Amino acid sequence: MRPGAGSAAGAAVAVAGTAAAVATSAAGSAMQAFTVAAVAVVVGFGWPHFLGIPARKTNGAIIAAVGAASAAGAAVAPGPGYLVWTGPAMAAGFIAVTVVQLVRGTGQSHRLESAFGASAGVLLCGLGAGWIATARLTGAGSMLLVAGISTVVALLVGMIRWPDTIVAPLAIAFAGLAAPLTALVLHDVAVVPAATAGVVIGAVLAAFRRLNSMRGGVLPPFGFVALGLAPAFAVGALAYFVDRMLVP
Repeated sequence: MRPGAGSAAGAAVAVAGTAAAVATSAAGSAMQAFTVAAVAVVVGFGWPHFLGIPARKTNGAIIAAVGAASAAGAAVAPGPGYLVWTGPAMAAGFIAVTVVQLVRGTGQSHRLESAFGASAGVLLCGLGAGWIATARLTGAGSMLLVAGISTVVALLVGMIRWPDTIVAPLAIAFAGLAAPLTALVLHDVAVVPAATAGVVIGAVLAAFRRLNSMRGGVLPPFGFVALGLAPAFAVGALAYFVDRMLVP
């Protein structure tokens, strides 16, 4: 899939994934964890296709397992440290992708690129548990909705077929505006933390849009799905950390 088309299709997939992660929180932590784990599997097996790295099935299985384990940990961990198991899960994933490259042996192609690329996937997939942590910290509404709406707004702006120099500031600005407006409606979130979360989310998603636009050639279907879902998946953790740091 061409970069431009992949950007729009990936954003549409990301909107659907974000909506699912937010909406299922109303059904409880178990259902949300199941949804987040399912998205993690999709991201995990698609990420190596996006990067075009060797040992795709093995690396994909590791990334998916880290995301699923992190989601399960966030669903059962006692509060307020709902992401207490995310760090160990990521560490195990980093070790596993390194072991894969050692097993492949000296002389194999792209060993370093594969290790770093798979590690990036481990990081992004593990942070997806932030949507569960945010829901458990603030309830099914509040900061979870602020983060979800900001993410969707930034993704929709990112679908505009304009240069990155125009779209990136617009995505940051609109996400930063959508967040405090949502906070004013909900009355449960202060404006400053909401605006901070919105700006950071917009910046992260704009950066990944730039990453997509810099990639030349044809993007595999699994690749654009992973590229769309992974950044939107990971920003849930940003909302959790902003809420922990800025909300008394």
